[in-house]
Formats: sequence, C-alpha cells, structure tokens
Amino acid sequence: MLKHRGFPGRLPGTDFQFTIRRDNNRGATPLIARERFADRRPADRRADAGFMAALLDHFGEEPFVRGNLDAGRLSWLFGREVVAAEDPFDPESYDALLRIDMRRARASFPDLFDTGESA
Repeated sequence: MLKHRGFPGRLPGTDFQFTIRRDNNRGATPLIARERFADRRPADRRADAGFMAALLDHFGEEPFVRGNLDAGRLSWLFGREVVAAEDPFDPESYDALLRIDMRRARASFPDLFDTGESA
C-alpha cells in the first residue's frame, strides 16, 4: 500500500480521518459512492471540503493511486468529484487509480477555487 507522504492524516482539530496507517490483511475496504444529503451536519461538510482541498493540493488534476487514503472519507466524494482513472477499476485495491473531476469539484466546492479576483 502506497503511503502518500505529506498528505494530512486528518482534518486539523477534529477526529475526521483522511488516511489509514496500515493496510488491512483482508484487502482494501471497497470504495462506494455514498449519497450526500442536503441535511448533513456542518462538521461533515467541513470534513468533505477539507479532504477535497487536501486532494487538490496534493494531486491536482493528475491521476493518483488510492494508497493509504481512507475509504470512508473517499467514498463521500467517489463517483462525483473523485472518479476512476482506469478501466477496469477495482474498488477493493490499494493500487486503484483515481482522479479529480475538476468540473464537478468546482461545482461542489466553489470556495476551494475562489481566487478572490473580481471581474
């Protein structure tokens, strides 16, 4: 399992985990597309935004290996802002390639892309 050095382990000041320390001997937890409902708690929304910001900062538009990224946190973005970068895609592999769908990421997290410039 590839460990993404320099990637934050969790959202600062919280227990929202972004990475795992070691692989589980039974294989990687499968990635699933979890539904984000409009009534999610503000803390959960901040965790999603913080994780997306970390992904953008660390990987940008380049494909990346799932590695030690937390399956639970990744599943909140999977199938929307984070998509498979290979076909066939194995949702139970630590070596699976992913990428950020920049168009959907901008739509879902506009504050992460706001440059502060006015037209």
